[in-house]
Amino acid sequence: MKKTINIRGTLLDLSVPQVMGIINITPDSFFAASRRQAEGGIIERCRQIIDEGGSMIDVGAQSTTPAAPFLTAKEEAARLMPALKLIRNEFPHAILSVDTFYADVAKQSVEEFDANIINDISGGQIDERMFPTMAQLQVPYVLMHMRGVPQTMQQHTDYDDLIQDILYYFSERKSKLNLLGVNDVILDPGFGFSKTLSQNYELMAYLKYFHIFEEPILVGISRKSMIYKLLDSSPEESLNGTSVLNTVALLSGAAILRVHDVKEAVECLKIVGKITEFDQ
Repeated sequence: MKKTINIRGTLLDLSVPQVMGIINITPDSFFAASRRQAEGGIIERCRQIIDEGGSMIDVGAQSTTPAAPFLTAKEEAARLMPALKLIRNEFPHAILSVDTFYADVAKQSVEEFDANIINDISGGQIDERMFPTMAQLQVPYVLMHMRGVPQTMQQHTDYDDLIQDILYYFSERKSKLNLLGVNDVILDPGFGFSKTLSQNYELMAYLKYFHIFEEPILVGISRKSMIYKLLDSSPEESLNGTSVLNTVALLSGAAILRVHDVKEAVECLKIVGKITEFDQ
């Protein structure tokens, strides 16, 4: 399996899993504690991610909950770019991932603010120019599985065979990226996107199957409804469930955990790393 991605001409080793901390420049993300809009809050959150051991900061300006309004590329950029400028000035060496499905937003993020990774929840389906743009930008690309758009995704959970269908999706879209010359692809199975509660757990059970592509796997399950609906709780009460699933994901070979709670994810990583020292 591929163990490195290219960050500014330096290979980042993913044989030791990494933690990506989330910062939402939004008023409406599902987990209130992740929302940051004022300058002080943005800087404070980035510093927290770094201090707690996160090696990547994932910045998004568009909520992907089904009830959230759909921003245009121009509206998203108006929210996102001032935050990227602020973060880059304060943390010039941070590894920045930008969560967007718009090619123009990706291009501006990389060219003006040295974004290092583009994280596209739509897998290039919302903006058909995303794949060619990624070939031009030559930064790592997170290819996520989703059907429809965030507002309609939960109407698209009817699969012939969940795992086989997602494997086919990755095979088809990864081939297109490779033909265009995109060298660094990270796979995100898309927990919570176009999947029922039961399907999310089936996907976690078969996560190891996705190593067939020999690409790093990113898992983002932090405080999602697959946890709090199963446990009859809330996003705010879902830290323990998040840690359990992050542990399962690491034992299944996840290379990147995308999380709200960096300290706890780093602790999962250290404990699993110690166990796996004896299982080489």
